[in-house]
Amino acid sequence: MERGTIEREIYIEASPEVVFEVVSSPEHLREWWPDEARYERVPGASGEIVFGECDAGGTVVAFTVVDVRAPHSFTFRWTHPAGEEAIAGNSLLVTFDLAPTGGGTLLRMTESGFREMGWEAAVLEQQYHDHLSGWDLHLSRLVPYLATLELQP
Repeated sequence: MERGTIEREIYIEASPEVVFEVVSSPEHLREWWPDEARYERVPGASGEIVFGECDAGGTVVAFTVVDVRAPHSFTFRWTHPAGEEAIAGNSLLVTFDLAPTGGGTLLRMTESGFREMGWEAAVLEQQYHDHLSGWDLHLSRLVPYLATLELQP
C-alpha cells in the first residue's frame, strides 16, 4: 500500500473566497481542526497549532506557512521539530487547493512527505494511518462549520 500521500476532495456549497478563509485563517482553523492555531498567514511565517489543552498534556505542533494564493490555495508544513526550519525530510507538506465548481467550491487536500521523514516501516505506517483517520475526522467538521457562518463571497 502506498503511504506517501493522503488526498481528500470535498465539495462545499460556498465560494472559494469563503472556503479559503476557513482553511487558512487561524481563527477559523481552530473551529474545525486544532484546538488552537497561532500563525500569520504570510509565506515563511512560523507558528504552532495545538491539539488538546497544553496544561493537560496537549500536543503542540510546529507549523510553517509555505504559500498563500487567495482564494486558490494555502500550503503549509507541519510536524517539524520546534526551532528548526521546515523542509522536506523533517516535516509534512499540506496543500488546500480550491476550485470554483458549480455554485460552490471543490476543495482538494493533499498531505505528502511521509516517506521522506525517514521513519522505520512501523512508524511510517502508524503515522500515515493516524493522519489518514485524523483528516477524515477533521475534514468531516469543515462543511458543518461552514454552515454556521453567514456566508459572504
